[in-house]
Amino acid sequence: MKASVAIQVLPNVSSEDELIRIVDEVIAYIKSTGLNCYVGPFETTIEGESYDELMEIVANCQKIAIKAGSPSVSAYIKVVYNPEGEVLTIDKKVSKHHQ
Repeated sequence: MKASVAIQVLPNVSSEDELIRIVDEVIAYIKSTGLNCYVGPFETTIEGESYDELMEIVANCQKIAIKAGSPSVSAYIKVVYNPEGEVLTIDKKVSKHHQ
């Protein structure tokens, strides 16, 4: 695997229920990509071979939040990219903590 991104999408909405509903739509989209992902309490991590594919997913996450009803959205993104090698996988990072 060549790249990994973590994204936290923050819809600008007034209610907690609406925030959760919109974030759930974003997470459903991420899962629909078929890439390996891990949903955490603050962000979702996505792994892939293509940096460009991951960046497209990041952009779409924000568009989905807007389409779902958020008037605006903020996102915090972390990227690890190694075009000549491998990056640490989600499994290597967290599996020992979830046994």
